[in-house]
Amino acid sequence: MTASSTQPLAIRLQNCAKTFPDGTRVLEPLDLAINPGETLVLLGPSGCGKTTTLRLIAGLEQPDSGGKILFDGNDVTALPIEKRNVGMVFQSYALFPNMTVAENIGYGLRIRKLPAAEQRTRVSEMLSMMHLTPLANRMIDQLSGGQRQRVALARALAVRPRALLLDEPLTALDAQLRDTLRMEINLLLRELKITSIYVTHDQTEAMSLGDRIVVMSHGKIAQTGAPRDIYHQPANSFVANFIGTMNKIKGARSGQTFVCAAGRLPLPADTGECDEIMFRPEDVQVIEDNTSGCDLTGTVNATFFLGDHTRLLVDIGQDQPIVVERFARCDLQVGQTVRLAVNPAGVLTFQ
Repeated sequence: MTASSTQPLAIRLQNCAKTFPDGTRVLEPLDLAINPGETLVLLGPSGCGKTTTLRLIAGLEQPDSGGKILFDGNDVTALPIEKRNVGMVFQSYALFPNMTVAENIGYGLRIRKLPAAEQRTRVSEMLSMMHLTPLANRMIDQLSGGQRQRVALARALAVRPRALLLDEPLTALDAQLRDTLRMEINLLLRELKITSIYVTHDQTEAMSLGDRIVVMSHGKIAQTGAPRDIYHQPANSFVANFIGTMNKIKGARSGQTFVCAAGRLPLPADTGECDEIMFRPEDVQVIEDNTSGCDLTGTVNATFFLGDHTRLLVDIGQDQPIVVERFARCDLQVGQTVRLAVNPAGVLTFQ
């Protein structure tokens, strides 16, 4: 099964800004290229402009004067959504309660007036792909949240769009179901090789689904890159703080070390002057032998057993305790003094 009878779509936004009629500027002028067959995730906090960007691509919003939306180099800025051949999946599902599962999936095909035999074939394909065949004749209100989301995906894909646009489709689901559907969507998009734009505020979704991630803040692009680059090489302090858990320590540089009240840490060779460093919990280790060197001393404030690892909160005399992920068996107690070593490769500094 292919999502489209044509090649995957290349999408480009040129100088696209968006100002609402009341004068509110929700999107600053941005340029963005989405490669054919790529899954691009728009990630950011509420109000950052990610959904507005998706709606511009869909044709549900128009950019300010001077902005352009290009599909394979062709200007589609003035085309409405029904003429852009894109599939859209919403957070609210937007399914028809008076129709069965099969009727919902086939709705777009009927609107396009495809021959009845082709409609039946495509609906059957979608039911099979989404593991919905036994539910074909059920009404929407008889389905679980996960089943409804599969129907919404099937309906969007049945028309064989050139691009699939997903606006926080898993937000309304419980955590376990989100994890399951996230894996299913990931496998589906890889199989179909369809150009996809996925909007979310969930970092785990972004990391697991995206070929590239666009991190947005206040209507601007803060950083674009592969998930590993976004996580390990954030471009600025906003991205560093927004993606994952980040420890921060205030102090001062002294040679190739960073000195604070709790001790000293080695710095990467190319580090400039700094009064704050950042590092992630997995880059901290508890030192259990008597070796000396660059390390910190602190007191365990709290421990959280999470099954495969234990999370420690350690007070080192800063405004906030630092977070340490301990993957070995851990019997550290609250109030116990510990020594910590930080991997220099994980240390980040920003001007």
